Amino acid sequence: MAFVLSFRTITQRWRFAPGGKRVYHIRMSNPNIPPILEFDPEREAFIEPGKVIRPRQVAEACVLCFFQEVIDKVVMEHQARLVVENRWENGPHPIYEIEYKGQRLAFFHPGIGGPLSAALLEEAIGYGCRKFIVCGGCGSLDKDLGVGHLVVVSAALRDEGTSYHYLPAGREVTAHPRGVAALEAALTRHDVPYRVGKTWTTDAPYRETRHKIARRLSEGCLTVEMEAASLMAVAEFRGLVLGQVLYGGDDLSGAEWDHRSWQSRQDVRENLFWLAAEACLSL
Repeated sequence: MAFVLSFRTITQRWRFAPGGKRVYHIRMSNPNIPPILEFDPEREAFIEPGKVIRPRQVAEACVLCFFQEVIDKVVMEHQARLVVENRWENGPHPIYEIEYKGQRLAFFHPGIGGPLSAALLEEAIGYGCRKFIVCGGCGSLDKDLGVGHLVVVSAALRDEGTSYHYLPAGREVTAHPRGVAALEAALTRHDVPYRVGKTWTTDAPYRETRHKIARRLSEGCLTVEMEAASLMAVAEFRGLVLGQVLYGGDDLSGAEWDHRSWQSRQDVRENLFWLAAEACLSL
């Protein structure tokens, strides 16, 4: 049964979103309302991270890095300290810490997809991390965005589910301006070319149809990935700074998909980690 939202099926009231923003909260009275639209502004969840996670001695600055081979190399070459193993059903998701440029820096792999990455971010916050920069790959929607070209995320289109549990329903979530500024400053210092733009966060990489790709391009999206909107929503809900930089990978701008061997560009991926680290430590 298709659902059409109408004023006869809702009651409306003002609510205050995280950060003190006044928003129109919609309370649904129709039992056929999609659950994803049932945003609950209550601050405390039944399983509240701050109550079930024991804080650790960990750096406030933290990089979320989607490149496992880079994490493995940094751990080995910089004698990283294991902060917590953080085991899940699919195995451990360890948080490490190193000293970089005289400052402490935490880092971890946030998994794949919005739900897992958001949960691991929540746990990192519970352990004591407070400032975040994310670096990862993406699909390019713009044909001029080559392999290794960088995009500093200014906003994420919320075509996923996790963000709707943290923020009222909306089309986009905006990146924290301090996170954007820190990344821009680090990239500029090293003369690294980049673009600032919007990304499309999706839960379904095998449902990126030609029609959807064209529509996202018309909305100004440069890239597509699976986590940005979720991570940004968690950070906004918790009142913390998070910025994200993406590196152009496979190409979705043409008539056929082109993988462009983007997962083998290790030098680009490792350099991106250290740029993210520098930006994070400047927050």
